[in-house]
Amino acid sequence: MTAPSPPNNPKRAVLRHLRPSDLKAAAQLASQAMHGVINLTEGVHQSVRRRLGFSSGTSDERASGLTGQVYQAVRGVTQLVSHSTDALLGALLPLLDDPATHPEASPAREAVLAALNGVLGDKLQATNNPLAWPMVLRQGGETLVLNPSALAAQLGAKARPHLVLLIHGLCMNDTQWRRAGHDHGECLAQALGCTPVYLRYNSGLHTSVNGRELALMLEQLVAAWPVPLERITLLGHSMGGLVARSAVQVARQAGLRWPGLLRELVFLGTPHHGAPLERAGHGVDLLLAATPFTAPFTRLGKIRSAGITDLRHGDVQDVDWQAHDRFASAEDHRVPLPLPEGVACFTVAGTLAGQRGPVADRLTGDGLVPLNSALGQHDEPARRLVFAHGRQFIAYRTGHLDLLSSADVAVQLLAWLGPVTAAGH
Repeated sequence: MTAPSPPNNPKRAVLRHLRPSDLKAAAQLASQAMHGVINLTEGVHQSVRRRLGFSSGTSDERASGLTGQVYQAVRGVTQLVSHSTDALLGALLPLLDDPATHPEASPAREAVLAALNGVLGDKLQATNNPLAWPMVLRQGGETLVLNPSALAAQLGAKARPHLVLLIHGLCMNDTQWRRAGHDHGECLAQALGCTPVYLRYNSGLHTSVNGRELALMLEQLVAAWPVPLERITLLGHSMGGLVARSAVQVARQAGLRWPGLLRELVFLGTPHHGAPLERAGHGVDLLLAATPFTAPFTRLGKIRSAGITDLRHGDVQDVDWQAHDRFASAEDHRVPLPLPEGVACFTVAGTLAGQRGPVADRLTGDGLVPLNSALGQHDEPARRLVFAHGRQFIAYRTGHLDLLSSADVAVQLLAWLGPVTAAGH
């Protein structure tokens, strides 16, 4: 007789966070990963053959003859297994729990999906994988319906003339604005009487793609808002600040209505000029490509999403990445985009250092974003983002995620966005 699983069984803990649809999506992702491993192995095989002076076959990375037939057979088996798995899961899923009857979301599941979308989101969307997140506006863990009657019913008395939209960063989601018991949106709502709304988006897509979709979604939100809107504030953390800048630019070019209501644009730890972690990833790509034996492994580096590679220099417009191989060049192809005129722009930069100095300014940041990048400073004058002195704040001994829970940052946000500041716009 099999003993029952203990209550703290880790397998049970994982299953509690899964939905039936996750199984099929994960199987699809695993099948794609298996094909990638086969292609990688064949690429290494071909590199070795070329190094030894043998014919490289039908192409640079595909083998010919009997060897090629073997790889094709393996691919065929993988495809067969994939189809069989899909068929099996398709038969089982109707028998399992329906998330429509149990809509409560597991924070652990949401965090994993947020990370997965950040790393592979562009590929998930391209393959129509159900794990790819659509862009939605949320409040209190509930997705808002963008038509007047439904939105009025959802928000009720919480709908105010001042809208604050909070935009999360890479690999995160709307619920993660709450950190260590603090949520900047809730804090602003209590102090200023505004309405916080939280964006959830696929952070693995290009920043400009998300910016364009956000611009259109905000237009819908403004049209459906239950009370007359007087003021919009955008608050972006990390990549969220780049998405916000992109959305403003797109909306103004398209002549949308909502930029006329935009009063403040606030950035928390935004890599306006990029983050060294992505530049290091590009350096690894170049290193792997330097020898024929390691060149096939550059595919591993190319798994990272378009959203991640946009962080190399802080791309915010289509022109920054279009017509360029995002893995081939370390050059900064951005067309300079200044801060939007007529909008009060504020920036918060975190630093792990205890004070400023030449070394700390250039090398020390919040652990992910350098201080100068978050402050918009750049060696090239055309690329500098000019924040007024009183609209910059440095949070010392504060890490990138700690910006979300910092009491000092909360106090500064209230000082910037409070009634006195608002009246001065």
